[in-house]
Parts: sequence; structure tokens; C-alpha cells
Amino acid sequence: MLKAFDENLAQRSTQRSMQLARETLAIEADAIRAVYDRLAVDDSVGRAVNLLLACSGRVVVSGIGKSGHIARKIAATLASTGTPAMFVHPAEAAHGDLGMVTPQDAFIAISYSGESAELMAILPIVKRMGAPLIAMTGKPASSLAAMADVHLDVSVAKEACPMNLAPTASTTVTLALGDALAVALLDARGFKEEDFARSHPGGALGRRLLTHVHDVMRSGDAVPAVGENATLPQALLEITQKGMGMTAIVDADRRPIGVFTDGDLRRLIERVQDFTQIMIRDVMHFDPRRVRAEQLAVDAVAIMEENRINQMLVVDADDRLVGALHIHDLTRAKVI
Repeated sequence: MLKAFDENLAQRSTQRSMQLARETLAIEADAIRAVYDRLAVDDSVGRAVNLLLACSGRVVVSGIGKSGHIARKIAATLASTGTPAMFVHPAEAAHGDLGMVTPQDAFIAISYSGESAELMAILPIVKRMGAPLIAMTGKPASSLAAMADVHLDVSVAKEACPMNLAPTASTTVTLALGDALAVALLDARGFKEEDFARSHPGGALGRRLLTHVHDVMRSGDAVPAVGENATLPQALLEITQKGMGMTAIVDADRRPIGVFTDGDLRRLIERVQDFTQIMIRDVMHFDPRRVRAEQLAVDAVAIMEENRINQMLVVDADDRLVGALHIHDLTRAKVI
């Protein structure tokens, strides 16, 4: 009986949790939709973007409490999308960190009430030094909104918190509007994938867009290659020693004229018994696939996948062999 009671209680608890989760998402979605609708008749975001584009320094973002956490995220998003930005804690700013702010900077102050004491203590100094001020508040009549050059209204009808106390919908709206600023700035600056990669060299996109073939290829003595007059046994020895499952066949100027792989050997075994007198030029594949050393490694991946091959030769601008690439090299470099 007790077990059945516990199961019913757990089921009711789960149902209540699901109901609250859906209500929270609905409230926050409605709050974002309300801001979306306000922007149809409010050009504040456009004015803020123009102000930030004119900034020759950095964008300083500040807030305290939950607004501080949102400010940190907005600063990080701006910085990673082409707008130099940093977060400054208002309390720390009042004790020396305000020295990091210059007249060339722009200042974004975030406070839902628009009356946060820590922010209001430093903003007169920010204004006196001539840094333009953008305020994000939920109270258009607040002190912070009145002081700002541009006010971004992040007011919400209610918080998702059942007690209407914990910042939930308001922080979601503030973060979303911060993302909107960053995206508008990104577009205005002509920010591209390559620019994003340069600020994210440790990420997957950075590796894809910044890693070149010469960064991951095998070079020097590690490149398997034999001359066009080599015998098949000599080519097999080169394949074995270099461990790439293939060898290039090059002419006197070290330009690739063919390739011979482990797969070619297996197929050859089916029809030939004596290898000793076979010349490699008679059994190689002519005109092998190749890639330039300065090309992106993802280009090599695309060629390999299209042609269903695991190895490829690397050449310079004069089509001379300078390296070799195995699919495992690209995997280790986390290009794929």
C-alpha cells in the first residue's frame, strides 16, 4: 500500500515539474516575443549598434548579481564575434578597476531596476570621461535609463518564477537582446567564418579553417616515394618502411607520375605469381590525386571523401612532391 502511495506521489511530482517547465518556457518565450514586437516601433537597437560601431576602443559591459552574469556572457559573445569587449564588475570598478575604462570605450550597463547602487556609483565618472553609455533596464523611467545615451528596454510582464521574484524571464530577455546586438554588429563589420576561427583557434571551427595541409602532412624522409624505374619489390619495401600503405612514383624532377597502394598489391596478387621482374611503372595508377601544401586541410578531406581514398600526395606550386597525407593524420589533428 505504501509503495503504491509513493508511486502516486512521484507521478504527481513529475507531472507538476513538467507543468512548471512548460509554463516557464512559455513565459520566457512570450517575454522575448514582446521585445520583438517593441522593436518594430523602437529604433533603440539600431542607435546602440551605430554607437558601438563608432567606438574606437572596447565595449565595457557591467552589471551586478544575475545581471552581472548576463553581462559577462554578452561581453564574451561580443568579443568572439568581432567586437572587442570585456566585463567589469561595478563594485571592483569603484575600487580601482574603473581605470580600465577609457574615453574611447563604450559602456553597457545592465540593471533591471535601473537603480543598482554599485552601478550608479560609477556611471557619473564614466559619463564625465566621455564614454558613451548604453543602458539595459526594465524600467524606462529609472535613473540609469535617464542617464544613458541609448536605453534598451528589457521589461517583462512577469518573471517565470512562481513568486515573480527570481530574475528569470528578465535575464532571458536581456541575454537575447545582447545576442541581437552582437549579431547586428557582426553583420555590420562584415565578420566572416575565418574571423570567427581566428578567435576560436582551439575549437572545431578554428581547426577546420586554420589548419593547412602543411601543418599535418608527413614530410622529408617520412614521405614514401620511388623512381619510375624502380621494381615492384623496391616499391613494396618503401611502402613497408614508411607505413602509409602506399608509395608515390616520381620522375627525375620529383614530380608525381603515379601511386601504388596496399589495395593495388592485393588485387595484383590475385593474378600474378612472380613479382621480382615487375616494374612499378607497369602496375601503378597514373595521375594520382594530389593537394597543395598551402591548401586547407579540410580541402584534402573533401578530395579524399569524394574519391574514397585514404592517402594523398602533397605537392608544391611546381607540382613537386613535398609531402604525403593519410586520413589518420587528419583525424589526429581533429580536422575530421
